[in-house]
Amino acid sequence: MKIIISTDNYYPNINGASLFSQRLAFYLKKQGHSVLVIAPSLTTHSEFSTNNGIRIFGIRSIPILLYKRFRISLPYFMKKRIEKIIREFDPDVIHFQGHFYVSKAVLSIAKKLKIPMVGTNHFMPENAVHYLHPPKFAENLIKRWAWKQFRSVFERIDIVTCPTQTAVQVVQRNDLRKIAMAISNGVDLSKFHVGNNGAYLKEKYKIPGKPILLYVGRIDKEKNIDMVLRALVLVTKKISIHFVVAGDGEKKDELKKLTKELNLEKFVSFTGYVPNEDLHNLYRIADCFIIAGAAELQSLVTMEAMASGLPVIALNALALPELVKPGENGYLFEWNDINGLAQDITRVFSDDLLRKKMAVKSLELIEDHDIKNTIHKFESIYESLLKNNK
Repeated sequence: MKIIISTDNYYPNINGASLFSQRLAFYLKKQGHSVLVIAPSLTTHSEFSTNNGIRIFGIRSIPILLYKRFRISLPYFMKKRIEKIIREFDPDVIHFQGHFYVSKAVLSIAKKLKIPMVGTNHFMPENAVHYLHPPKFAENLIKRWAWKQFRSVFERIDIVTCPTQTAVQVVQRNDLRKIAMAISNGVDLSKFHVGNNGAYLKEKYKIPGKPILLYVGRIDKEKNIDMVLRALVLVTKKISIHFVVAGDGEKKDELKKLTKELNLEKFVSFTGYVPNEDLHNLYRIADCFIIAGAAELQSLVTMEAMASGLPVIALNALALPELVKPGENGYLFEWNDINGLAQDITRVFSDDLLRKKMAVKSLELIEDHDIKNTIHKFESIYESLLKNNK
């Protein structure tokens, strides 16, 4: 099949939505399909490029002033060129990964050309609104407007998917007048597994030889890493562990300052961005994974940690309880319950047998999320659309 992936959030952005789009393109091509990605360019010019073997048509873009790691495309006066590229590629289906400017432009062309469309939602206003720094009274107004924009695109798409059942419920609560189905983002179990070895990374990042609690991902406000640091103050009074924070983001310097204020400098390492060639090995230096994000519609890093045989301690929020089963493969803690979080961390690191049992359960639970299953499900959706479109 010929498949276009339309997204406003692609390489080199490092976040769940971008990584899912990149992996979807890669594994579809690996299955023998022809794939073209339409996304913001990396410059102020529209141009073709290739990343990881995937051809990309980049629409001219500019950095977002409030969050300069991301770029935004405003494809005004570009529709004729975009339509020409779509016609030349002649896709069987277009798979949308969002509802912003690029996708809106592609949607209008897809409708005109009667191309079947699939849309996967990764959007949560909570992941973006705080960057605008609105007054408190305006937050809900902005969120309602944002969901309205989402509906204006996704209600015109043939089939809508979300990564979890929780994510399906979220779009339904926000008045999407279309049935959505849950399909996991998936994880490559041939890449993330217990056979990996990350011993060399301890030397690379100067990580001490202690039991390790690991976080991987963006270091931004909604990830609530400050809660983990505050809990660590209580934990380190009872047991000896080290907290590794792997990733980059707007809050990194602030969290480093907080680490110093809490006298935790010898208990915490900030690695910065960990390259892909090291990421799958990084999980294997850890004894437990932690995630405190409040707006997770699934969480790729949590699935990678589970596939690597780690127990998981997670905030009891949104879709994280679909991955973490309390007492089985980890624990769930409540928002800002620092004492409860400290108790969960202490419990996991104080009981080797419990930790091993939880690791085995993580491996069992993650099997259903194999990326092969995800790709197969999307292939089936594409084929059903093609059949119905004849």
